[in-house]
Amino acid sequence: MSEEANKKQYSADSIQALEGMEHVRMRPSMYIGDVGVRGLHHLVYEVVDNSIDEAMAGHCDAIDVVINENNSISVKDNGRGIPVDLHKKEGVSALQVVMTKIGAGGKFDKDSYKVSGGLHGVGVSCVNALSDHLRATVYRDGKIWEQEYEKGKAMYPVKAIGDTTDRGTAVTFLPDPTIFQQTIEFNYDTLASRMRELSYLNKGITITLIDKRRKNDKGEYDVETFHSEEGLKEFVRFMDGNRQPIIGHVISMEGEKNDIPVEVAMIYNDSYAENLHSYVNNINTHEGGTHLAGFRRGLTTSLKKYADASGLLDKLKFDIAGDDFREGLTAIISVKVAEPQFEGQTKTKLGNREVTSAVSQAVSEMLEIYLEEHPDDAKTIVQKVILAAQARHAAKKAREMVQRKTVMSIGGLPGKLADCSETDPAACEVFLVEGDSAGGTAKMGRDRNFQAILPLRGKILNVEKAMQHKVFENEEIKNIFTALGVTIGTEEDSKALNLSKLRYHKIVIMCDADVDGSHIATLILTFFFRYMRELVEGGHVYIATPPLYLVKKGKKMRYAWSEKERDEYNDAMGGSAGIQRYKGLGEMNAEQLWDTTMNPEFRTLRQVTIDNGTEADRIFSMLMGDEVPPRREFIEKNAIYANIDV
Repeated sequence: MSEEANKKQYSADSIQALEGMEHVRMRPSMYIGDVGVRGLHHLVYEVVDNSIDEAMAGHCDAIDVVINENNSISVKDNGRGIPVDLHKKEGVSALQVVMTKIGAGGKFDKDSYKVSGGLHGVGVSCVNALSDHLRATVYRDGKIWEQEYEKGKAMYPVKAIGDTTDRGTAVTFLPDPTIFQQTIEFNYDTLASRMRELSYLNKGITITLIDKRRKNDKGEYDVETFHSEEGLKEFVRFMDGNRQPIIGHVISMEGEKNDIPVEVAMIYNDSYAENLHSYVNNINTHEGGTHLAGFRRGLTTSLKKYADASGLLDKLKFDIAGDDFREGLTAIISVKVAEPQFEGQTKTKLGNREVTSAVSQAVSEMLEIYLEEHPDDAKTIVQKVILAAQARHAAKKAREMVQRKTVMSIGGLPGKLADCSETDPAACEVFLVEGDSAGGTAKMGRDRNFQAILPLRGKILNVEKAMQHKVFENEEIKNIFTALGVTIGTEEDSKALNLSKLRYHKIVIMCDADVDGSHIATLILTFFFRYMRELVEGGHVYIATPPLYLVKKGKKMRYAWSEKERDEYNDAMGGSAGIQRYKGLGEMNAEQLWDTTMNPEFRTLRQVTIDNGTEADRIFSMLMGDEVPPRREFIEKNAIYANIDV
């Protein structure tokens, strides 16, 4: 930290209140995205981000996150502590201003924070507004200060409750169940994934996650500590733990270009996927932006220059494209920008133009040094690029075959597709059904006006382990492309998906409720994630939930979706009901399938979302890739939660 910055004191005058927050409770989705599971966990991230900002400013190196027994959350750091002295403009403690005014905080004062993740001014005040109860405790100036709030309103003025030699801020909040009506139960794995990510992005910080809702066999709480000394280098190793590297080292750099801190780490593996993950001030910008464009430019320019000079491209009969340099590449790009310009409130795409050249220069210099110092790795990378180019040309031919079928009239649709009569895509839905038998039942049970059925033969290709041209040559995958009406590939980007002619806005995966059905659903999801991710991000992909049991006694009949429901219905019928276990969709007749799984009035569809693209990438590569040990470890760890029919 500079001497000039040290002279600036973090005090009440550093806090700026921008506007009121009366309508946060009325329209919470405007501030946190939604009031479902994602929005619930976003509350935790907002509080933790405050502590991370303290760490980025050099004042904090330890953060504790606790899920309490009552499902409230406590976040404590060892930073400077939120100022508690009187705020001149507002006439109350600065702590109360921060906790009760939307857009209030030191982040808007450049002297207090050079960079910050939460620049849209939502922050902890929004968390307070959406909490049933919140307690803020500040350890500062030798005293412990405290204030409590109910639904965002202070219960009493900030008061000193004791003496201390500690410093920092602790916030404990309980989400308001009248706002989060779906659930107020936090998912440990979701929080662990984000805390792990933050530890990699901010090396040297220790983040401890404790779950007090359950104890292990020794009577101890679940505790995980996240700490990284190497930052993105460790992050890349973690991300690529399920893939086989083809070079001996992680290529990395950390430095400043044009006053913009840039950190990059990358490695090549033997897969055919491109996995680029970008961050701005710890925010995962899954739509990319100028920093990602800079990375691609620097990568392509440097590798092309080296490949040309090596003479390895002399015999190649066609040009190398940008995509070829990124096949089998896993890379993480992290930049810290003082005044980031994000496209939209979701902060998913960076717009600062000056970042492009900064990242491009940094990547070019990094690669030039690495390629010079590691000639064997350099040769391996160029050979991988050549193979990718050859495969791309083969894939282009296969893709053109898919395009020809897709752009044809109705006669060009797959023969097995039973289409619907409605022509408005927003009103249409298509069911991807496992097997011809279940497909036949679904065709008889559906509403022909708006429901289409596409039966899939057996298990589709595992795209995680297949070259691109093999994917486009697969008959079932060609049928999915053609039925949906989407096209893939442009001259600029061979992986770009064109959704302008999407024929159905709901795509429902409907498979048997058994192990094989789950495997088929996972194969289809892997295909969507790798080749049609825009469909998932657009909220178009769903999974049907057929019942597991039919409980019947006399004329009484109930469907059960779990063992608990089955037992409850059986008990309600006197304990001697007949129970049928549905192991396949084909065991239901058309009327039963409609009533339980396809009728919009009664069915349950699970929408597929991507809360964390980085973690989703890692999980798919682990479950569907070549490496067996990580998959075995995952199954052993999670088998306790699985229901297996033998």
